[in-house]
Amino acid sequence: MLKILIPIPPKTKKNSQQIIIVKGRPMIFPSKAYKKYENACGKYMPNLRQPKPYITQPVNVKCLYYMDTRRRCDLNNLLEATTDMLVHYGILEDDNYKIVASHDGSRVYYDKQYPRTEIYIEKFEE
Repeated sequence: MLKILIPIPPKTKKNSQQIIIVKGRPMIFPSKAYKKYENACGKYMPNLRQPKPYITQPVNVKCLYYMDTRRRCDLNNLLEATTDMLVHYGILEDDNYKIVASHDGSRVYYDKQYPRTEIYIEKFEE
């Protein structure tokens, strides 16, 4: 099992997206706030890029999100942002269903004092 702790408030890619015209076509990009969050998370990611041991077999990615506010949030959007980030940092080869087989046990909690994301990656057992 691989455990990753990100001790900063979780963010999603969906909030405050930017629409930018590229070659005459509108394209949606993550907000600057999300990019800042993604960059800040990099120092908490294990350095797996050296020998490139991407996770390529089916895994369960369980994410526990501890939010600093009781405002409603969308678990699916949080999971999407997290798996995209795991691919970005070379932890997962891809975030398709053949690799991220499930998100069993993922939840959103409230913790004003210590907002964070706890990620548990383990081999998927059917």
